[in-house]
Amino acid sequence: MRVYVINLDRSPDRWERLCSQAAEFDLDITRIPGIDGKAVADQDRVDFQQKSFIYHNGRKLLPGEYGCYRSHLLALEQFVATGDRMAIIMEDDIELNERLIPRAIAAMDSIGGTGLVKLVNHRLVGFKQVCETAEHDVIGRCMHGPQGSAACYIVDRKAAMKLLVTLKPLLLPYDVALERGWSTGIGTFATLENLAEFSPYRSDTTIGNRAHYRAVKRHFLLRMSTHWFRTCDQLRRWRYAVGSR
Repeated sequence: MRVYVINLDRSPDRWERLCSQAAEFDLDITRIPGIDGKAVADQDRVDFQQKSFIYHNGRKLLPGEYGCYRSHLLALEQFVATGDRMAIIMEDDIELNERLIPRAIAAMDSIGGTGLVKLVNHRLVGFKQVCETAEHDVIGRCMHGPQGSAACYIVDRKAAMKLLVTLKPLLLPYDVALERGWSTGIGTFATLENLAEFSPYRSDTTIGNRAHYRAVKRHFLLRMSTHWFRTCDQLRRWRYAVGSR
């Protein structure tokens, strides 16, 4: 099974590190040239409307977020074009390991072979177990979110094709949109334990730090639409987490 790695042209050191790990563990990795959001002018952004994004998030979009969104869609498109049954898509600040693929495949098999399983998460609050894999990894959903990170996930071809439709236009940051199975219509799960570790590059984010996010955030009173959306979305998340598979 192929592992698609999103990597910016200006980060050759990250790709070289992953190539070394892939050779060590005999893994097949394919580079997806990441889209640098900073190099895309506002008027050239496709599948994006600033007003809709502000309505849902209470702030403007960061250039790095746009690049992340377009890069993941590019990875999904390339995977779908191969005709392969499933694939792992990851960002270049993840470390490869020899057990990643068998554990990921077991996770997919445990949910019936179709859907999406996030293999790395920043936080899991209110985790509700759904099943256990043949590799003894626990699979489930979270009652609270967002869980953060789209750094590494396994997805089947049918689900990838659906994501390419349901994730347009860009209304939320990619990592937030990806886990909203109640909106995408895709069976979406997470592993209780991260199946891969972050590399030392994690702290060197290419999207933005807290200062960048604060700089584009609107005043509290101008974010009422966002508060309402998040409240309703949290209720949908609860229902999704406790509902049937």
